Amino acid sequence: MTERPETLKRRLIEIILKRSFQFSEEPTFRLVSGNKSRYYFNCKATTLHPEGMVLIGEIGFDRIRGLSPDAVGGLTLGADPLAYAVSFHSALAKAPIETFIVRKEAKKHGLMRKIEGNVKKGDRVVVVDDVVTTGGSTLQAVEAAQEAGLKVIKILTLVDRQEGGRENLEKTGIPFEAILTREEVMEVYRQQ
Repeated sequence: MTERPETLKRRLIEIILKRSFQFSEEPTFRLVSGNKSRYYFNCKATTLHPEGMVLIGEIGFDRIRGLSPDAVGGLTLGADPLAYAVSFHSALAKAPIETFIVRKEAKKHGLMRKIEGNVKKGDRVVVVDDVVTTGGSTLQAVEAAQEAGLKVIKILTLVDRQEGGRENLEKTGIPFEAILTREEVMEVYRQQ
C-alpha cells in the first residue's frame, strides 16, 4: 500500500459520510426488509466516485491478496463497482484477479447464464457486496457462485450495518470481513 491502511480507511469513511450516509435520531429510513432504520447507506455514491473506487480497490485488494483468489464478484448492481475496483487494482499490483457478475436471474437467451465473467468450475472466488444488512443479497450471490461450481473462499463487504447480516453470513462457514462497520462510520460522524 502506498499509504498506511488506517489513513486510507479514514479517507474512505470521509467520502461515505459526504456522499453515501444519512442519520436520523428517529428510525425514518425504510430498508429492503421493510424495517425502518436510523442509518441510511447509499454506497453507490461512493463506489462510483473516482477516489472512492481507488480507495476501495486498494483496501479491498489488500484484504484478499493473501488468499490468491481467481476472481472477485457478487450480485449486480451493488457488488459490481467493488469487484471492478479490486480487479483493476490487482492488475496494477501485477497480481491480476478476474471479475464476475451474478445476475439477479439467468439470461433468457444465448447461453442463459446467471454468472458472467471469466470464471470456471473450481475457481476460488471472493464474493463482495457494498452493504450488508441481513445478508440476503450476499447469500444469493454465494449460492449462485456455488451452484456454478465456484469455491467461495471469502465474503467481503464495504459496510456492515451491524444488523444481523454478519451472523447470517458466518453461518455459511465462509470467512466474512467488512472493510467498515456502521459503528466505525458513526464514530467519525460524531467527531465531525
